[in-house]
Amino acid sequence: MSKQRRCVALLSGGLDSMLVIRIMQEQGIEVEALNFKTIFTCCQDQSAQTARDLGVRMTVVGQEDDYLDLVRKPAFGYGKGANPCVDCRIYMFERAKAFMQQVGADFIVSGEVVGQRPMSQKRKDLNVISYHSDLEDLLLRPLSAKLLPMTLPEREGWVDREQLYAFEGRSRKGLIKLARKFGFQNIPTPSTGCALTEPRFSRKVFDLIEMPTVAQRWDFELLKLGRHFRYNELTKVILGRDLEENHRLIGLHEGADARSTAILWPENYYGPHAMLVGPPTDDALEFAAALTLRYAKEVPDSPRVRIDTAAGTRVEAARPREDAARIQTVATM
Repeated sequence: MSKQRRCVALLSGGLDSMLVIRIMQEQGIEVEALNFKTIFTCCQDQSAQTARDLGVRMTVVGQEDDYLDLVRKPAFGYGKGANPCVDCRIYMFERAKAFMQQVGADFIVSGEVVGQRPMSQKRKDLNVISYHSDLEDLLLRPLSAKLLPMTLPEREGWVDREQLYAFEGRSRKGLIKLARKFGFQNIPTPSTGCALTEPRFSRKVFDLIEMPTVAQRWDFELLKLGRHFRYNELTKVILGRDLEENHRLIGLHEGADARSTAILWPENYYGPHAMLVGPPTDDALEFAAALTLRYAKEVPDSPRVRIDTAAGTRVEAARPREDAARIQTVATM
């Protein structure tokens, strides 16, 4: 009796990864699902539900701090946004290989389709990813396997190549047809699942990494909140867009790894909280206070703002400023 083989499947929660898992299950392969989470990921709940629907165990692997080095300076460049797709795939597969060895699996499968994504799924990109992740022969892409060189699982007969596919390009028609054949009821809509591909968010990322100070994880976490305004090369102001974001700004400001230098909030009017990152000069604080007035619902005759810095808390008058009224957010510049 031949040994039952096990594989690690990268599960994003999208259609491609769902199909790959079911293809392996149809061939009697035991599947361990691996979900890779970064601070820029936005589809985690969907992945967990998909794993339950497919009857597989899912392990979530988070990024280490070195992942941010890929965002700052990717070896293989960016996509249309701040997305270092090839470098990110290599990073994920390196960790998938370690997980494969940890759980005693035999190979790794991925839902990549030749030519589906222009940044990371051209043939040469797939080869680069396989080589630099040190997987090569152990990385099987079942949806496009018949268009790619045979891998070890196919040569050894662990997987029947004839039951694999030759999907190519961006059309989803064939993939959806296969999903119907497998009886999938809920077919997810296409999504990158990564904020780095979004133009507005990408502008905030590039604004951050182009500054002279080296951004840390806290700085990248902050990008997901509020309106960002660049005061000068060293300083920016972030405004909460609603009550929840105001509270989250306070939480980040009070965190042990916080890099903010001041938090401001209206004393006698309804408006956003403002966080200052950079030297808390008097002019920078006045600029931040003016921004809270710009987005306030109603402004009294003598508006006041409470300012919390390392030196303590004080209340000062908030005054409109022409530069604060005119400035664009980083995301819209």
